[in-house]
Amino acid sequence: METIEEFYHHKFNTYPENIYETIGQFNAFRIEERMKNNEELPPHIRRNFFKIMLFSGENIFKYGHQTIKVSGNTLLFFHPDIPYSYLPLSSDTKGYFCIFRNEFFQSTHKLQLDQLPLFNTSLPPVFTLSNIQYEEAKYIFIKIFKEAQGDYIYKYDLIRNYVSELYYLAMKWTLPGNTISQFGNAGKRITTIFSELLEQQFPIQYKTDTLALRHPKNYAEKLSVHVNYLNRCIKKTTGKTTGEHIFERIATEAKILLRDTDWTISEISEVLGFDDPAHFNKFFKKQTGTNPTSFRLV
Repeated sequence: METIEEFYHHKFNTYPENIYETIGQFNAFRIEERMKNNEELPPHIRRNFFKIMLFSGENIFKYGHQTIKVSGNTLLFFHPDIPYSYLPLSSDTKGYFCIFRNEFFQSTHKLQLDQLPLFNTSLPPVFTLSNIQYEEAKYIFIKIFKEAQGDYIYKYDLIRNYVSELYYLAMKWTLPGNTISQFGNAGKRITTIFSELLEQQFPIQYKTDTLALRHPKNYAEKLSVHVNYLNRCIKKTTGKTTGEHIFERIATEAKILLRDTDWTISEISEVLGFDDPAHFNKFFKKQTGTNPTSFRLV
């Protein structure tokens, strides 16, 4: 799996310092500018971030085991659980794309990207747009670029709204009247319910809040299934273990609390269910590569 840090090092040979200022490492790019650098084609692997691309031109994308030929104005939604790549871009290709971690929407939104039809891993992620729809989506990206380059204190909250506008418009355009089943087979159903139970525990708003479900066995008991069955379902559906999902979400909430509250590290440790701050420090460094104090100071 390619991390967002590896993406930046591959594209720019560095990691933008300002990206650390945001939860979710959001950024947006123009396809034409990326083509000028004569970059190598991306490998066919999974990434640990979402990607939305507004594409004008002809090309062939590989998404999972599918080979998808696109022509004209196209909107593409790439999910972290599915590997993807593409063939060399033609010289007249143009458009935009943005990337962000799931946590970009977890600090202020209760949005479940995995539950949106456009990010459904079982559906082709490619949608053809009319010229009018392309221009409307292009205008949203232009607003995103304008805000990203500014110094407005709430610019990322505004960008979140623009991105939300983008995919809700996309659903309106591409899925009119369609009924997308919320649940698939038993494994996907278990995974969906697990994700809902996990997210219901957040956000942490008060120092008296506690995490009732911190371990895979807690969720298995809640779902009335054996923990081994739960692990198999989630691993098969998402490519990650139950524990990885839990740890990533706790780490995301830790980042939010470190950035957005004046709580002490000891208080954050306690509210997230750790026995002591030392245990929390060890967990946080393993998940993020840095300790809570250093993260808060960035």
